[in-house]
Amino acid sequence: MSDDDDFMADSDQEQYDFEYEDDDEPADGDVDIENKYYNAKQMKTEDPEAAIEEFLGVPKLEDQKGDWGFKGLKQAIKLEFALQKYDDAVIHYKELLTYVKSAVTRSYSEKSINNMLDYIEKTANDSTAYRCMEEFYSLTLETFQATNNERLALKTNVKLAKLYLDKKDYSSLSSKVREIHKACQREDGQADPGKGTYSLEAYALEIQMYAEMKNNKRLKALYQKALTVRSAVPHPKVQGVIRECGGKMHMSEENWKEAQSAFFESFKNYDEAGSMQRIQVLKYLVLTTMLMGSTINPFDSQETKPYRNDPRISAMTELVDSYQRDDVHRYEAILKENSDLLEDKFIAENIDEVSRTMRTKAVLKLVAPYSRFTLAFISKHIKIPVSEVQDILGVLIVEKKLKAKIDQEHGTIIVDNAENAEQIQRLHDWTSAMSDLWSTVLNDSEGFKPDDTQSAPSSYLMSSTFDAPISTGPLRTSGGRLRPPKGGKGGKVSAWG
Repeated sequence: MSDDDDFMADSDQEQYDFEYEDDDEPADGDVDIENKYYNAKQMKTEDPEAAIEEFLGVPKLEDQKGDWGFKGLKQAIKLEFALQKYDDAVIHYKELLTYVKSAVTRSYSEKSINNMLDYIEKTANDSTAYRCMEEFYSLTLETFQATNNERLALKTNVKLAKLYLDKKDYSSLSSKVREIHKACQREDGQADPGKGTYSLEAYALEIQMYAEMKNNKRLKALYQKALTVRSAVPHPKVQGVIRECGGKMHMSEENWKEAQSAFFESFKNYDEAGSMQRIQVLKYLVLTTMLMGSTINPFDSQETKPYRNDPRISAMTELVDSYQRDDVHRYEAILKENSDLLEDKFIAENIDEVSRTMRTKAVLKLVAPYSRFTLAFISKHIKIPVSEVQDILGVLIVEKKLKAKIDQEHGTIIVDNAENAEQIQRLHDWTSAMSDLWSTVLNDSEGFKPDDTQSAPSSYLMSSTFDAPISTGPLRTSGGRLRPPKGGKGGKVSAWG
């Protein structure tokens, strides 16, 4: 592994733990310079301050700028950035950039600079570090635009645009994105197929910006445009970002089906990229499944099945299970036990709709047998505030899903059984007609009349008429006819909590 490769190390690793150079790295050499360089690397963990001085002494030993001086400056800058000595890091980065014109090869300098920018992007964690990053990017652009290194200039512009997004500097981001798109066009204004990847990354950043601004109209237009880019071979994480933003856009429009599809594609891309964001997007996928009212378990697919028992999403797994079983009490308990779920702003904004659906279904199921009941009765059994019970019942009445009236003064609900009585009367008339039809068929039809050689006793015909196994549910027979159960209008009872 070269000294550049340690830029890509995970953030939880020792930030000073840089690997030694491979033997095939450029290695001119004066033995004293080489010894000074490796002596500095030995010191970097125990005494990073002294290591910086030692690394900075390497270029001074060279008669002219060369590989060892370049590598010494790189190590010093990394240590200075890690120790938050940002002003010193900028000064020495300016010096480092003077080496790229002639002291080192173009490919080696490009790889080294790009990896260094990746490293500081991962290491920066406060506003001062972000200002230093912005200066690094600006200096890099000036250098590589002057040397006509268009590829590294584009990469740096994308990084700078990402920094503006993190800082929520939307004005600078918009300007930078326009610059990137223009650089990705040929002289005739058509898209340059060789630069489609950078163009797509710019779309991803712009889409994230409009998602944060909640400008759905502009977001939708860019999302559709990004999906039509065919010349790019982007990193799957970029596609994951685009699809995730598209899913959130569809959610805001209550287009659950398209949202589910977008989140699923986003999850697959993040999973391929090895991004931890796949866990969060999988939670969004589960949330969308509940909003759709789907009975299909989102963990049945080949891609999501390995995460079914992942402890990071166990709460969402239990939540969708209780939702599909209409178990409102378990659903509420899971939300209460896993309050961290609501720390995600997107989940917090959309889970209320799921909770409302769960509670509405629970209310309808609870009041079904009753002709009158109190708000307190519902509140007690479903364990939600009386005010919310009243809101739910109000919506059900307005939407004509419940024929009832609310007595706010006494906090009672009286179900209007007129419609129920009418339905029962229609059912009574229908069963009466059916009884007459059966009687006519059995008594008068030629197929049921006894012939001269074999006659059936009249008692058999009578028993056939009255005892035929007609499925009538709660209705009872009386004199060969069917009638509703005693109690007449629905047989409902009251619940006073």
